Amino acid sequence: MKYVILIHSSPRPWGHPTGDFVPENQGRSAEQREQENVEFDAMLREMHQRGELVSAEALGDPAGSRLYRWSDGERVVTDGPYTEAKEQLAGFFLIDVESPERAHEIAGRFGVPGETIELRPAMWPGGEDA
Repeated sequence: MKYVILIHSSPRPWGHPTGDFVPENQGRSAEQREQENVEFDAMLREMHQRGELVSAEALGDPAGSRLYRWSDGERVVTDGPYTEAKEQLAGFFLIDVESPERAHEIAGRFGVPGETIELRPAMWPGGEDA
């Protein structure tokens, strides 16, 4: 079963890992942040060894994005970011796991204060669950 883990964040300045640039996380102790980084790296190694980590990408600053929409039957292109929301899509992980429970277990270990993690099932182009 494939799932996408989406990381929504608002780092200032834009940078990765986003938790290093989010005020809510920067206010925590260096020891706590380092321990969480060690645990996260261990989880990524485990996922890789189990064949669960398919792909992952950090995304660039949304200020550099372009929007392609339709209005009155015409294509309209504008500069990003794509939304006025505080948080933007910062990156994603594509995972392939044995069960929804495993996907929830993994997603629950992502993120730091100041970030929102979204777990979404992936679908094949025909619309059926992957």
